[in-house]
Amino acid sequence: MPSSLSGPVNPPPRFRRSPNLEWFCALTLLIAALTLFLTNLGLVALRDWDEGIVAQVAREIWQNPQSWLHPTLHGDPYLNKPPLVHGLIALSYQVFGIADEVSARFPGAILGALSVPLLYVVGRELWPRQAPAIWASLAYMTWLPVVRHGRLAMLEGAILCFWLLWILCLLRTRRNLQYSLGLGIAVTLVGLTKGVMLVILFGALSLGFLLWDTPRLLSSTWFWLGISLGALPLAAWYLAQWQYYGQDFLVENLLNQSASRVWDSVEGNTGPPWYYLLELLKYGFPTLIFLPAGLRLTWQNQTLSWSRLILVCGGGYLGAISLMGTKLPWYILPLYPILALAVGVVFSDIWDYMERRGQPSYHPQPIYPKAWFWCFVVMALATWAVTLLLGYSLTEIMDVPILYLTVTFLAASVTLTLSAILIARRNPHLPSVLMWGWFVTLMVFVCSFDWVWELNEDYPVKPVAAMIAQESQGQPVYTSHPYNRPSLNFYANRPVISASLDQLHEYWHREVPTCLLLDDESFEQLNLGDDDLVAITVDWILACHVGKGTIAAPILQAPGEPPLS
Repeated sequence: MPSSLSGPVNPPPRFRRSPNLEWFCALTLLIAALTLFLTNLGLVALRDWDEGIVAQVAREIWQNPQSWLHPTLHGDPYLNKPPLVHGLIALSYQVFGIADEVSARFPGAILGALSVPLLYVVGRELWPRQAPAIWASLAYMTWLPVVRHGRLAMLEGAILCFWLLWILCLLRTRRNLQYSLGLGIAVTLVGLTKGVMLVILFGALSLGFLLWDTPRLLSSTWFWLGISLGALPLAAWYLAQWQYYGQDFLVENLLNQSASRVWDSVEGNTGPPWYYLLELLKYGFPTLIFLPAGLRLTWQNQTLSWSRLILVCGGGYLGAISLMGTKLPWYILPLYPILALAVGVVFSDIWDYMERRGQPSYHPQPIYPKAWFWCFVVMALATWAVTLLLGYSLTEIMDVPILYLTVTFLAASVTLTLSAILIARRNPHLPSVLMWGWFVTLMVFVCSFDWVWELNEDYPVKPVAAMIAQESQGQPVYTSHPYNRPSLNFYANRPVISASLDQLHEYWHREVPTCLLLDDESFEQLNLGDDDLVAITVDWILACHVGKGTIAAPILQAPGEPPLS
């Protein structure tokens, strides 16, 4: 095992660890992460798709605790994902109630915040010095996708936490085989969160790393025994599902919802092989600017374990998800802690100029690539332009969401401008100014109404759901909206099923009580009368009847005709 990772037997005084200092650094990172991940969790509604589904499954576990082993979604078996995170959210409902979004997002946000000090501990396993571990953790914590998805009621915050626990136990197993049991427990946690296919992918990456770095472990019986014992709960859960559901579970969970994502695009979520590179380019800045330098240092140090971990786990994971048929933005998240390790090396090298002052070989200033300066100049000019446009909008109309966005872009503009100045002056304080400024920027951003910007893509569900819950009296609800919205289903506490105009006409004429959620055009085309109208919001009309409907056949208009009056 390379000594660079485990540390020399008698490390020099500079590298000797102080337990109190280690705990202080980890605790400080945890407090900063909790502040960022927990602030204003309930400011905005749950989003489609995963949040609405996860929250509803958790609600049904909370309402019927006996269903935790075999969860349901609106009464039907839920075979998409294992229920670990759903069960944690159900516990959160039990403690905090189900009154707002905080209780749904709280468990994932806590686990996402815990991943920050976990990355620090991983870094301390990889380097004898603290600086790379600290800077890697800060870079990881201030990456926008990590913060956003870690705060949502989804599975991603948990996966980030369990993936880093997996890596930590994998690294420590090289010098203490007892951690193989912890590695097996991490296997169980990942499997009970996302399913066995992700376990297979993470396992393949771990195997590749050990083959390159510590192949002796693979011949150890105790290593495999510890993993097997830790993974027993995962095997028991899958066995319980197979015994309860039979062939349906194997087809739906293992094939349709897991394996088929490799060669097929599930629910139309597809993209080119470079899809995730575009995701990095869209949301990885400004930290992404330092990644090429970090990857270059990684390539130059292939004899060291930290480099091997980045190359195998980072390159292998990116290649695997890029070749998959199904493409979703949050699939890239387990790559961010690996990339943060590479960025941490770059920031640590810059910070070393501060520590080497006064030494005979001291060089007064770091030498930054010119590309860094121009990248920060371009970003600073762009953010200043957006800030001025938003500020001008505020002079026309004082709007709270625009005010928060203005302050967010102002903080980003100042941070990027100061970073460009520090690069031009070759100042080694660049990492600290950039990380602190970006932390403040993200803090302002999560206080805004736009941190879940997907909510702006469709109508607000909470007023419509309140109308349905108050007026529908338990009838099935069908809507003219072109697709189902899980967040609406959650807030209405019942499925609101999308249907065509002909289907809506058929449902209305059934003998059973029925409700229709219609837009204005569909209401007119179905020729409903005012007596059928129960409630109305800005965008939607709710029509209900308690028996057979009395409306005439729908008046369908040909494409291109003007709307009916």
